[in-house]
Amino acid sequence: MEIIQSGQFAPAADGSADFVEHLSVPSLSFGTYSIPAGAKDDQSPHNEDEIYVVTQGRGSFTAGGRTVEVGPGTTLFIPARQEHRFHDVTEDLVTLVFFAPAYSGIPQS
Repeated sequence: MEIIQSGQFAPAADGSADFVEHLSVPSLSFGTYSIPAGAKDDQSPHNEDEIYVVTQGRGSFTAGGRTVEVGPGTTLFIPARQEHRFHDVTEDLVTLVFFAPAYSGIPQS
């Protein structure tokens, strides 16, 4: 068993969005993604399926031609290689992020 401290707002040192991986095993990985209010989410599609669970903040999310408002408790599933992005972040946003299989860090092929 591992106990992982996560879910706290932790943007990059320059105030931009930041992903921090907390756990990685071959079948899945887990991290947190912090996006300050007004910051840009410039991620690229991944080769892994992904689940976001919003724990703090508010904004919008677009994927698969659909846009939704997000806030605490919102859970999103994004299939591998699908374009997706958080935007119009009005309150500092914190998400728990799960990848399956484990996040490779390699952009979609």
